Amino acid sequence: MNEHDLDAVALLETSLQSFPWSRTHFEDSLKAGDSVWVLRQGGDLIGFSVVMLVIDEAHLLTIGIGRRYQGQGYGARLLRHAMECARLGGAGKLFLEVRPSNQRAVALYRHFGFRQIGLRKDYYPAENGREDALIFDKELA
Repeated sequence: MNEHDLDAVALLETSLQSFPWSRTHFEDSLKAGDSVWVLRQGGDLIGFSVVMLVIDEAHLLTIGIGRRYQGQGYGARLLRHAMECARLGGAGKLFLEVRPSNQRAVALYRHFGFRQIGLRKDYYPAENGREDALIFDKELA
């Protein structure tokens, strides 16, 4: 991801989330040196990921695949890439939070061997208040 991608990434994020990251969030991650990636096919933006590396751990901050590309293996491809970048960056473990209502994402993470290690109560904003977050991790070694 680079500065030229920010508007398209923010627009895609808005189409995917009820409470999306702003363009500024992506810009801040880019400036902070996080591992930020886009997945393109031709000129089409298919998806994006943001991983923050902290010493020997990594945190998947966000990942998204455009709706018309979901269910075609692109999410798995992007997640695999994010895990490899984190590992090459020195992380032994990757953490993430996910909404319990996002069953497609939960299934993807479990397929890749992530395990639930906790629950954050009322973590995400939701239509009718707040939604919990499932905390997952995966060893990368």
